[in-house]
Amino acid sequence: MLSSFSQERAGPAIAGWLRNLFAEATDMRGFFLLASAANPIQDLSIFNPASPPAESIRSLFILVLGVTGAIFLLVEGVLLYCLFRFRRHAPGTTEPPQVYGSLPIEIAWTAAPAMIVIVLALILTRTEFEVRVNQDRPPAGSKPLYVTVIGHQWWWEYQYDKYDGKDLGFITANELHIPVSDTGVPRPVYLTLLSADVCHSYWVPRLAGKTDLIPGRTNHLWFQTSQQALYLGQCAEYCGTQHAHMLLRVNADSVADFETWLDNQKKPARDDAAAHAGRDAFLNQSCVNCHRVRGTVAAGTYAPDLTHLMSRETLASGMVPNTRDELLKWVNDPQQIKSGCLMPAFGLSEEKVNLLVSYLITLK
Repeated sequence: MLSSFSQERAGPAIAGWLRNLFAEATDMRGFFLLASAANPIQDLSIFNPASPPAESIRSLFILVLGVTGAIFLLVEGVLLYCLFRFRRHAPGTTEPPQVYGSLPIEIAWTAAPAMIVIVLALILTRTEFEVRVNQDRPPAGSKPLYVTVIGHQWWWEYQYDKYDGKDLGFITANELHIPVSDTGVPRPVYLTLLSADVCHSYWVPRLAGKTDLIPGRTNHLWFQTSQQALYLGQCAEYCGTQHAHMLLRVNADSVADFETWLDNQKKPARDDAAAHAGRDAFLNQSCVNCHRVRGTVAAGTYAPDLTHLMSRETLASGMVPNTRDELLKWVNDPQQIKSGCLMPAFGLSEEKVNLLVSYLITLK
């Protein structure tokens, strides 16, 4: 029995737990609302693939589920039949006749599982070959996109390396843009996966399988799609306090829209004369030690590149919409939005925060 002291503490503890649960649910609801107008469950489902690797994974899952489901039904069917058929023993007997050893049964229950395991192993091997990355030999006639992905606590860095044989050489964060494939012109996306700190995992269920980002190791991932859409994902390897809020957004754009986006991203930061006071305030703060803004002296590599910040739809790795109001809250105190993130609150005055945000919203 709980002591009166324990009972007194139990109520507030449970209430606190419920508040935290509600806060988490609210955050995830915000994530789904930011996702798209479509059904968020469908957006995250492996049963709605939009890429060849995801289709191979779905086919493997359904096959394995079918085989194991059939085994389950067979075993449970025999069990239920025996429970019903032999629920009463014959009068005058205490136990049924005992059978000691049966060579045919022993051969059957050894050979059948072995054959099932061999067949599943062969199918799994075939699927591994289908989803494997061969970025040095893209399909003939294709226009591949090469991107290096670096996982940070708790955001994604995208270094655009090459597209259709042309060097790109710019960096963005949190939102990956890719071109869709045309009829007869595949546009595969090859990702090189690295980690800047701890283990992360890149998983966009509708595009490809989960692939880990391991410190000191280089992994690879590929996919391609012909469907213009926003594809959602999640870091799938626990990486610290804000692991649940290390979200993934992959925008599959039309070829024309993607190339327009590329042209804009390759440009240096916009120089808006009306925001020079805000730019000076930004460059005079310690922001430049962590953030990069191409075309200025800000050349930090520790935090997201801000050169075209306002071309992104969200802030804080997909947590909130990228609007002036949310940006004001973020600059004023990031911990209020993403508790535990590595950007501290600098205690700036309201005037200074407004100046900084007035400059940041010009970075389109």
